[in-house]
Amino acid sequence: MQDDLGIKHEEKIKSLTEFLNEVVNEPVESLIIVDTIQQLGVESLFREQIKAILQWQYTHFSSLNHGKDDVYEIALRFRLLRQEGYYVPAAVFERFNDKINGFVEGNIKGMMELYEASQMSIEGEDILDKAEDFSSKFLNALLTCDLDHEQARMIESTLRYPYRKSIARSLAPQIFVDDMPATSSWMEDLLEVANRERRIVQSVHQKEIHLINEWWKELGLGAETKFARDQPLKWYMWSMAILTDPSFSELRVELIKPISLVYVIDDVFDVHGTIDELILFTEVIGRWDNAGAEQLPEYMKVCFKALGDITDDFGNIIFKKHGLNPTGFLKKMWANLFNAFLVEFQWNASGKLPNTDDYLKNGTITSGVPLVLAHMFFQMGQDIANQSMDSKKEEVRLPNTVYLVAQILRLWDDLGCAH
Repeated sequence: MQDDLGIKHEEKIKSLTEFLNEVVNEPVESLIIVDTIQQLGVESLFREQIKAILQWQYTHFSSLNHGKDDVYEIALRFRLLRQEGYYVPAAVFERFNDKINGFVEGNIKGMMELYEASQMSIEGEDILDKAEDFSSKFLNALLTCDLDHEQARMIESTLRYPYRKSIARSLAPQIFVDDMPATSSWMEDLLEVANRERRIVQSVHQKEIHLINEWWKELGLGAETKFARDQPLKWYMWSMAILTDPSFSELRVELIKPISLVYVIDDVFDVHGTIDELILFTEVIGRWDNAGAEQLPEYMKVCFKALGDITDDFGNIIFKKHGLNPTGFLKKMWANLFNAFLVEFQWNASGKLPNTDDYLKNGTITSGVPLVLAHMFFQMGQDIANQSMDSKKEEVRLPNTVYLVAQILRLWDDLGCAH
């Protein structure tokens, strides 16, 4: 029975793949299908077909939008292309500036998509800022009206979880399945495929969580650092959010290991260590000095050993898989993190308020994002050690995009703590 279900599942995937190949040149339907696939979290099954569709849409972008007054179509095309990395001009929305009210009369779907598209804005795109302001006000006002339950739920989902700025859809796409009634044969097949894929992925995630819990217990670090957070399931969310493809199971399990140490070391600095202990710990990590580690208090010795073992094991895995040797680079990244934690501790201890530039520069490091993404880049076979080392200063520096992402996380995290 299980084999029959599996065969049927593969047949549906094949049928959908063939259908996607047929509708590449369909201006609107192909967009709707791509959007639905992504909303359901099964884009990994149809990557080549999605790529072909969006390439065609990009090539014909100007002609497809020429003279069009359909805000839904234009906004959907704009968002999907920008999500894929294509630059398309925001000027396409200028035609709606003075007459947008007329176009959105009764067009809830169009307003929802305009709000989604506005999340793709870059600095200086005032037209998209206006679109976000207008569409959010419009949708929030609708929620005060007598909508049916399904409409209200879809609007709330859009406002709360815009696709661009939320991991909710990639981590739990099933909550959006009911937003997509099976109105055509392809939709019915796609929903069936998505439901089965969701069950498969859930099973994979459950196995990963079991492996992570077993590893954490065996490591014994939680027992030695009872003052620190003991939240392997929460840490696992990092791996799930960064490595969403179901085939990356092994990578997710390995990535949780350095992630867990980021949290534990953060708590060492935040809630337990004394200034003298923390200075010594930072110096030991800076040199990776086994002899110097003997001067550390016992709980720091345990952390030092765990950190060294995890980094060495990770390096061996990457060397076997990709022929790269990341260990030295990653140890420098850990030293950077310790130094940043120490600076933060000293600011707090002295009551000194850093200026904005110093705070953000240090905070991007203490977010843990650069260190975690460095591990992930090596997992993907990227030789960032050669690309990111400043040989004159013997410093490590990742692409600037990494630090911009880290700034966003740092500020969001701090705003959450403040409230």
